[in-house]
Parts: sequence; structure tokens; C-alpha cells
Amino acid sequence: MMKYLQRLGRSLMLPVAVLPAAAILLGIGYWIDSTTWGAEGALAAFLTSAGDSIIGNMAALFAIGVALGMSKDKDGSAALSGLVGWFVATTLLSTDTVALLRGIDVEAVSPAFGAIENAFIGIISGLVAAAMYNRFSQVKLPDALAFFSGKRSVPIMTAISMLGVSALLFFIWPVVYEGLVSFGTAFSELGAFGAGLYGFFNRILIPTGLHHALNQVFWFDMVGINDIGNFWSGEGVKGITGMYQAGFFPVMMFGLPAACLAMYHTAKKEKKKQVAALLMAAGFAAFLTGVTEPIEFSFMFVAPALFLVHAILSGISLMVAALFNWTAGFGFSAGFIDFFLSSRLPLANYPYMLIIQGLIFAVIYYVLFRIIIVKFNLETPGRGESDNEEIEESTTSDDKYARMAYEIYQGLGGDDNVLSVDNCVTRLRLEVKDMKAVDQQRIKNTGVPGINIIDDHNIQVVVGTQVESVANEVHSLRKN
Repeated sequence: MMKYLQRLGRSLMLPVAVLPAAAILLGIGYWIDSTTWGAEGALAAFLTSAGDSIIGNMAALFAIGVALGMSKDKDGSAALSGLVGWFVATTLLSTDTVALLRGIDVEAVSPAFGAIENAFIGIISGLVAAAMYNRFSQVKLPDALAFFSGKRSVPIMTAISMLGVSALLFFIWPVVYEGLVSFGTAFSELGAFGAGLYGFFNRILIPTGLHHALNQVFWFDMVGINDIGNFWSGEGVKGITGMYQAGFFPVMMFGLPAACLAMYHTAKKEKKKQVAALLMAAGFAAFLTGVTEPIEFSFMFVAPALFLVHAILSGISLMVAALFNWTAGFGFSAGFIDFFLSSRLPLANYPYMLIIQGLIFAVIYYVLFRIIIVKFNLETPGRGESDNEEIEESTTSDDKYARMAYEIYQGLGGDDNVLSVDNCVTRLRLEVKDMKAVDQQRIKNTGVPGINIIDDHNIQVVVGTQVESVANEVHSLRKN
């Protein structure tokens, strides 16, 4: 079950990765016309409408992304089937259709069906489509029906399956909807404290990958909070909308880079040069883009106490920002790019106070990390007795990623042990026959920030933002 949920979390990252495009379009459009949102300017209207087209169709993108990511071959027919499933469910469960089926007035239909076009239904549609692809993509039909064999049968089977799923949702969805609304409302009614609890659990769930599922409740229109969509569309309450995003900026832009500085200063003298490049690159990525996994995985498992401190500080940061009604938003993550684009949006409220908060959190992170590392002699990067020198490589060499991929692949056991290779934004996600055959030290010697062993057959290698290049090289090795 854990493996399945982790695959789902990874699949959700594909549609989420589209959000930066929406953020850029909306951000630039609003900078051009910050008063009327394009009502008096064609270019601003063009850009903001394009951005809204992405934000407004995120649920459908979830259906496509989950279907693609959860299918065994990641084939385009699975993605098409996800969209088919989405169309069937949202049409059969629309307010008008439900009113027709029940023979009642539209006004009497449960409000749950008025919110049927949401991320939850999109994810279900994607999961059904992926299951149909995995089951029927290789099926062979009699000659008379041969045209519909294999992958062509998947959209058909998805549509048929979604008839049954929609029938179940006809009775189940109102109950689920009310439960989700109660859950989200319970957090939202806690105000700043609720935002703090969300920030804590958002970080603490990172090792499992389940933080993506939690994000759906608060960031998207699953229970009506839709913090990201409402913030970027300007539909919300100034100082409130964005409270589940704003507190991440001080942590990702300032706190974690300061933690990198603390780890560098506490590294052994002879190893500072070795870890400097890693920590500098990871800190810069966190500040600019909000991608923090390379930093977090560098201490998550070797110093879990630090990770607990980090999760607590993240919760405090969200609570503080919400308490003072300082808001800013992001389309991808809480880095400088998103901060710059969102700072002039109509629902941004004293966003530059988040910079002041960030500078304070930088000091807190640095002091706490340095004290805890030294006091408890934690084996953060550059302090472990088993740390070996990185494999020699030129950072400007054309085969840098090929050499890294080769060492990682051989450390995993090569063709005899590696069963599957995949990747998300920062991690290689791999399945192996025998975890005992994995040479973790050889993998670590490539300079990767961390390794996460999920179970007896699944392992993740945290590479960083260049993971796609390394993953492509690993796939090439598997083909040869």
C-alpha cells in the first residue's frame, strides 16, 4: 500500500509541475495591468486568461497526470483514458444530470454535485484509467474486433468502468464531500494555528511522499479551500487567502539555505571543500525555486532530530505569517521566482514582511542547526566517519551525468538487480530485486544528497534538480 501511495504522490507531481507556467502568465499579466486584470489592456488580458486556463482545469490535468504516472508503460493512451474517465464522471454527476436522474429541481440537488469538477474526482478518474491500461493494454480480441485490441480498448474500458464508479459516487460523493469539508473547515477554523499544523505535517510527511496528498486538501479545490487557485485568480479574502503558502517562503528562501551554511561550518576541515559545492547548489536551488529536497535529504536520515526541528520551524513559520496576515503565493514552490511574480497580485498582503521574517528564520535555523549538530555530534554532510571523497570528475565535463549515472547504476547492482527506474522532480525512484546487493557507499560517493530506502525492494536516490539528466543516462545504461 505504501508503495502504491508513493507512486500516486509521484504521479501528482506531473500536473503540479504545470503550475509554474500559470504563475508566470498570471504574474506577468498582473504586473502589466495591476488594476483591472486586463480589462483595459489586451496583452494583460491575453496573459491572465492563459494562466486562468491552466488553474481552472487543474482537476482534468490530475486525471491525465495520474493515469499516465500510474500506468505501467506511461503510455499516451493511458493519459487519454484518464481524460475520458474525467468526462464521463463529471458529466454523469453534474448538477443537471443528477437532477434529471432523481426527477427533482436543480435547486434541490446536493451542493456536493456542484463541486464535482475537483481534484478528488480527477485523481479517481486517473486511477481507474491506469488500472484499465495495466489490465487491458495487451488484450487480443477476435479478428472481427481486432481493431479495438490492445491500447485502443483502454479508453473504452475506462468509460465503461467509470459508469460503475459514477454510480457508486452518486451515493458516496455527498458523504465524502461533507467529510472533506468538515476536515478542511476544522483546520481553517483554527486560523493561524491550523496553518501551522498544516506546515508541520507537510514537512514531516516528506520521507513517505504523502505530503502531496495532504497538499490537495489545502492548495486545490478539493474541499473548497483552493488556496493556490483562489490566490492567483484574485478570488478570496486579502490577508487570509494564501495563508497555506506564505509561511513556506521564509523557510525555503532563507531558513534552509542558512541550515546549509551551518552544515558547511560544522563540516570537518578536510571535507569542507567536498561538501561546499553540494550545499551551495542546494541552498541556491531552495532560494531561487523552492526545491528543498536536496537539502532535506542531506540530513533527514543521518540526523532525524534536525528534520523534526525543521518540521516544527516550518509549522511556526506558517503560523506566524498567518497570524500577521502576511500573504504571498506560489505556482510551483516557495522560491524567489514565485515570490517576485506574486508580490503584486491583489491578494498579496504585506508580502515583503515575509523577507524580514525570512531573515529572522535564517538566524534561527543557523543557530539551532549549528548547536544541535555540534552538541550531539550529528553526521551531517562532511562529518560522517564513513564519508569518502567524491569520485573525481570535472564539473564542466560533457559526461558528468553519464559518469554519475554509471556509478549510481552499478551501486544499485546493475542489470542483474535493477527492476525499474523512474524519477520525480529531485529523486530517482528505483525498484531492485535484492536491497542487500545495493552498495550505498558507492552511490553516496557520487555526491548525491541522500538515499531513502523505502522497503526491501524500493529505494530513492536524491539527486537534485538535475535528476532528469541522470535518469536519462540510467535509462541508456539499461538499454545497452
